[in-house]
Amino acid sequence: MTASAPDSAQFYPAAPTGLTRPGIISAVVVAVATAVAVTLGHPWFAAFFLVGVVGVFVNALFVKRAVEVVAASEDPRKSILAVNSALRLGAITVLALVAAILVRPDGLGAMFGLAIGQVILVLNTVIPVMKGLRKQP
Repeated sequence: MTASAPDSAQFYPAAPTGLTRPGIISAVVVAVATAVAVTLGHPWFAAFFLVGVVGVFVNALFVKRAVEVVAASEDPRKSILAVNSALRLGAITVLALVAAILVRPDGLGAMFGLAIGQVILVLNTVIPVMKGLRKQP
C-alpha cells in the first residue's frame, strides 16, 4: 500500500450532484418494471414502484436544500442535518411500509422503488468518484 507524500495536497474528485442522469436511468428502470408488472397482472405494483422511485428523488432534492441551508448558516451544525435526514427518511420508510402492508402484495412496489432508486443515486455518485480516485498518481 502506498501513501501520498506528506507535502502533496490531497485531491478528491467532485461528486456529481445532478439528478438528470439518474433520472433517465430510473425512468428506464421504471418502464421495464412497469412492463413486467403489467405483463404479470400487477399494474398497482408498477404504480407503487414509481411512487417509491419518485420518493427517492424528492428526498434527494430535500437533502440538497437542507445541506445548502445548513452550509449557509453562520454556525453550521451537523446535528441539525442528521435530525432532518433521520426524520425525513423515517417518514418515507413508514409510508412505504404502510403501503406494503395495506396493499399486499402490490404495495411492496413502494419498497422496491425506494431501494432501486437509492441504488441508482448512490452508484451515480460513487462510480465517477472511484474512477477519479483511480486516475490519481
